Amino acid sequence: MSVMNHHGKVEKNSILLTVLVLIVVSIGGIVELAPLFYLESTIEKVTGVRPYTPLELAGRNIYIREGCYNCHSQMVRPFRDENERYGHYSLAAESMYDRPFQWGSKRTGPDLARVGGRYSDEWHRAHTINPRSVVPESIMPGYPFLARTELKFDDIAQHLQANATLGVPYDEAMIAAARADVRLQATVDGDGLEDFQARYPKAQARDFDGDPNRITELDALIAYLQMLGTLVDFRVYQPTAGDNAR
Repeated sequence: MSVMNHHGKVEKNSILLTVLVLIVVSIGGIVELAPLFYLESTIEKVTGVRPYTPLELAGRNIYIREGCYNCHSQMVRPFRDENERYGHYSLAAESMYDRPFQWGSKRTGPDLARVGGRYSDEWHRAHTINPRSVVPESIMPGYPFLARTELKFDDIAQHLQANATLGVPYDEAMIAAARADVRLQATVDGDGLEDFQARYPKAQARDFDGDPNRITELDALIAYLQMLGTLVDFRVYQPTAGDNAR
């Protein structure tokens, strides 16, 4: 009974209740945040994860510009139904170079974290221009203008530099070669393909939009989509203790 009496006093005294709530919240916050100050890294190091190529980064910028994250998430949860549909659950390391991350908050369309390589470039072209030509029930709007709009990448080196400032490991050689790398990846025209793929392992280089005469925004977007989920080889991946899925 005495405990109940004290409980009643706390509920009737707004100042005391506020103070006690702040104390409890502070303790919870300390418990959650304190480990971050002595852990060497909160993100597991995973073999294969690399920064985006300049063309992929340009495609990601278009993905963000067009608001694709409003309808598509990039986060496979560690649940059986999601793993069976989309593949291995997402790892924190896979988004470590995202500024900002594209996890999303809802799924009007399917999750795209593992979409790379699931469909051909031709499918992506048709789907982007007229989604209902390949998915009759789709409510996604078409983006035919991407195939008509030439990609502006004169300032792509500055985009790499900005990401490097935020901690993405783009070195001076990558930044200096950024414009040439866009052209090389989208056209495979010229020397230096081996050096490019040494800078960006597993980078796919080809004419993504089907128009060899131009580098379009659709080239960049498809290059970005075809990379998603392809960097980590989950056939050999071994999670560490406390593996941090997103």
